[in-house]
Formats: sequence, structure tokens, C-alpha cells
Amino acid sequence: MGIIGWIVLGGLAGWIASIIAGTNARQGLFGNIVVGIVGGLLGGFILGLFGVDGVTGFNLWSFVVALIGAVIALWIWRAVRGAGHRTVA
Repeated sequence: MGIIGWIVLGGLAGWIASIIAGTNARQGLFGNIVVGIVGGLLGGFILGLFGVDGVTGFNLWSFVVALIGAVIALWIWRAVRGAGHRTVA
């Protein structure tokens, strides 16, 4: 899959993941693409640990892998970022 495929797949997966995670309003197009690409890499890595193929091209399976990875990446990002942004009442 070429760079354009990664951008399109990443953008779609990042956008849906941001809707699921509730970060869509503040993430933007570039953020969705980055989260989706990172999600594709992360999802592929995690599934590779179980002996399952990750991103295999521009298809539904690759989208699901990238979506799962993007949701995990957003969850990790919120956990890390939230730890430093707590306010005292």
C-alpha cells in the first residue's frame, strides 16, 4: 500500500476512532490522519503478537485493524495527557 493509501486509510480510521473516543471536535484532519496511521502500525503490531496479519492493503480488514489501533492510541494518549492536566479544586 502506498503513501496515499496510508493517508486515506489512516484518515478514515482516525476519524471514526476520534468519534468513538469523543475527541473529534478538537482533533482536526491532520490529527485524524496521524492517529489513524499510528493506529494501523499499533494494531498491526498487536495482532502480529498473536500471529494474525495486520494491515494487508486497502481493504476492510486493514481498516478494522487501524481503527482498533487508533482507539487504543487515543486511549493511551488521553491517559498520559490526562495525568498532567489535573486541576485542584
